[in-house]
Amino acid sequence: MKNNIISKSLLAALVVLLVTSYSCRKDILEQENPNAVTPQSFWKSEEDANKGIIGAYSPFTHIWYYTRFEIFLSDYRDDVVNAFATSERTAAGSFNGIPQSNGAFWVWSAMYQGVTRANEVIANVPEIEMDETAKKNILGEAHFIRAYNYFNLVNGWLNVPLITDPIGSLEDPKAVPQADPADVWAQIEKDLIEAQKLAPESWPAAMEGRVTSGAATGVLGKVYLYQKKYAEAKAEFAKVMDGSYELMENYADNFTEASENNKESLFEVQLVNDGNTGWGGDDPGKGKGAAFHPDIAPRGFTGQDGMRINNWVLDLFLDEKTVNDEIDPRAFTTLFFDTDETTIYKGDTLASKTYGDKSYQDVFEGSDLVWGNKWLDITFDDKTGSQDNGWHQSGNNLRLLRYSDVLLMFAEAEFMLNGSTATALDAINEVRARVDMPALTSITMQDIEDERVKELSLERTRYFDILRWGKVEEYIVNKPELKSESAGTSSYRPGREYIAIPQNEIDANPVFKQNPGY
Repeated sequence: MKNNIISKSLLAALVVLLVTSYSCRKDILEQENPNAVTPQSFWKSEEDANKGIIGAYSPFTHIWYYTRFEIFLSDYRDDVVNAFATSERTAAGSFNGIPQSNGAFWVWSAMYQGVTRANEVIANVPEIEMDETAKKNILGEAHFIRAYNYFNLVNGWLNVPLITDPIGSLEDPKAVPQADPADVWAQIEKDLIEAQKLAPESWPAAMEGRVTSGAATGVLGKVYLYQKKYAEAKAEFAKVMDGSYELMENYADNFTEASENNKESLFEVQLVNDGNTGWGGDDPGKGKGAAFHPDIAPRGFTGQDGMRINNWVLDLFLDEKTVNDEIDPRAFTTLFFDTDETTIYKGDTLASKTYGDKSYQDVFEGSDLVWGNKWLDITFDDKTGSQDNGWHQSGNNLRLLRYSDVLLMFAEAEFMLNGSTATALDAINEVRARVDMPALTSITMQDIEDERVKELSLERTRYFDILRWGKVEEYIVNKPELKSESAGTSSYRPGREYIAIPQNEIDANPVFKQNPGY
């Protein structure tokens, strides 16, 4: 799947480019180029359909999206991360972002690139004469990709245009208004329901990593939960909890290149270390590795400003011990911190280590700062730092939805509906049992929140949890010390929970309005 996405994305990108170029030439010169690739000449065969859907996946691996820049609009905005320096990379996290920010515009652009390509697939593939099962599967993937990008857009910017037709079919693309967020959520739900019906339960090994009906179901449950539709969310999560997915025996196996696309993963971005180092683009020759690792790695192991982890996160991990009176093993996977304590877990002795098998005191003697460790996969390929071989040195896939998250979201939905029931306890305790944490006998919403921090920190979820709980001011704005390494939180204004609409879009579209607070 990885190599298929990378190798075929160029043609899909060229299709979009050439179609756009063709339209412009016709408007200006009023003549047709017989050699131009158009929707009418391209969408003819099953091969075209496959090229089109691979092109729709491809923006996920754009450096403007999940290979790097998206992290500044998700993890870097939460209360776990304390980013160093002031720049457009850290601006959104201190509520200091501006409409002219390239970083935010790049992420917006990559997300809409995914939407645009999915729209082309949905519009054109139904008319192709091809194997019907393959057609259904491809359309299911396209509906998922469109839904997932809109899920990110509405959570990041709130007031976004809702476009579900090919750009070439719009009467005036520069006059598309921003949609009511409720309409965007409704479209996301509709698309995911289609993806549930059309995407397959699984793929052959050569296509591993493509969207399945289970992924659509899990994300649909998440979409319902974000809208506080707890009964609907619980019902969707229950479908996933039918044995199709399981927790990995070892928590750390969810964050290593050696155990990608495992039984716990519902959806992950397929990354590859192919030796390419090019910046930008989503075509062959450009890097498709995990270029966000330098933005997580401890100081001294990255060429970037980077970040540290706020100490309250470590304190939360240390507040309770395992059934063997040891540190929660998730702490060692997630954090690099000052301790000489170890935990015996799954037959291994866990200690606080970073690149080169170095201990905390080897690197930061006399310091008490906490650093990131999740995703770095420090023992794979004997890495000595996050950029030994350039930006894209790691092909470690980015997992975006895991079964443990489904269990915790199910527990939350059940708790919001019925309180601390045995059903909610079973779900949260299944997550805790995997890492030898004692079973809870009752839970509060705070217990669920805390468990999500320990299980899911640095997995692009925490800020959006805080946002959907309505606690951005309480958890972040009112605690400027959590952003002390950059600009604090004094720039906050009501509405800045969301990102500024890019100025490029406002300049190009006279009906766009800026988000409140900017």
